[in-house]
Amino acid sequence: MLAAATVLLLAAAVARAAEVDPAGYVIYCPCMGRFGNQMEQHLGAFHFAMVLGRTMVLPPIVGHEPRSTVAKMTAFEDVFQLPAIQNQFKTITLAEFQRDIAPKIWPKEARKAFCWTPRKALNGDDSEMSCRAKDGNPFGPFWDYVGVDEFADSVFYGQTTGGFNVGSLKDKEKWKDNYPPASFPVLAFVGAPAAFPAQQKHWHYQKHFRYSTRITSRAKTFIEARLQRPFVGIHLRNDVDWVRVCEHVDPTRNLFASAQCLGEPPMDGEQLSKEMCAPSEKTVLEQLVEVVGRSGARSVFVASDRDHLIPEINEALSAYDVKAYKLDDNDAFVSLAVLELADEFIGNCVSTFSSVVSRSRSFKWAKPKSSHFWGYRKPSTRPKIEL
Repeated sequence: MLAAATVLLLAAAVARAAEVDPAGYVIYCPCMGRFGNQMEQHLGAFHFAMVLGRTMVLPPIVGHEPRSTVAKMTAFEDVFQLPAIQNQFKTITLAEFQRDIAPKIWPKEARKAFCWTPRKALNGDDSEMSCRAKDGNPFGPFWDYVGVDEFADSVFYGQTTGGFNVGSLKDKEKWKDNYPPASFPVLAFVGAPAAFPAQQKHWHYQKHFRYSTRITSRAKTFIEARLQRPFVGIHLRNDVDWVRVCEHVDPTRNLFASAQCLGEPPMDGEQLSKEMCAPSEKTVLEQLVEVVGRSGARSVFVASDRDHLIPEINEALSAYDVKAYKLDDNDAFVSLAVLELADEFIGNCVSTFSSVVSRSRSFKWAKPKSSHFWGYRKPSTRPKIEL
């Protein structure tokens, strides 16, 4: 009886094992900054894998904890729902890839790192032509998490016509000819094979990135317990590092995610300003009062990387009897989910964190939800996407 049960369990385990995709796989380190920046590149990278017909190995979300010198990895499926992603893309979890696929097609001696050009060592040494895929943080911790002790060789794909842009049939075929799955079953990129920020033609993929049940449940519980509808969700980007970013604003060019309000390229007559990038407290309060008054909002939710301005907002909205609230633990993913569900949203035009919200509001529902931006008076809904 026990033997029979063991056989059944083994059979079930074999049945659940993922099968090798003959078209190959893509895996990459989303190593460019915090989650907002990573999300910008996820859109293009997933498109890249889809166009090549390869399966995407779902990368962990790279987290940067305060006072920690080592990046923290969070499994992709702990943040996003897999069915929604799999409706559009061929994917496999990292755990499945490590267990079922890598031992069969990606032995240690065949692991090659892909990068645009050779990278210098941290000490500046460039004598070795290598991607140095594991040098530094978060690169080292990321590949450790993937289970790669070292790469046997490096591939410099900057010489490929079009780079990682596979928008044309010619460029797509060039990748397939140069790196056929039979010889390169896994394309392992040191950085995302995608543009930063996300190209407008890829924004619609955001609708497939739906937060996990845990995150969504926490967001809805917070809304029901603390907020009154209709409510305004706002994002304040006001940490010291951001102020430095805004010193580089060029009115004639996009910066980071500013295409979400100005267009790609900036529409005629539209210019980026420092006030849109780093709005003053006066701008924030005046614009918030205007949106609250116009929408009849009964509460405000604030997400911020430093100063939530709760006392200042409460004072400014005292005539409306409207209060502002924030999460006790300032969880970034729950904050994003709450902002996504807000009746009105005001974000930072330049911030990639805000752009995650504005794209979600534009594409996840049949009827788009509008987004507003500090220092910019035209609401954004669903942009026209040229496919």
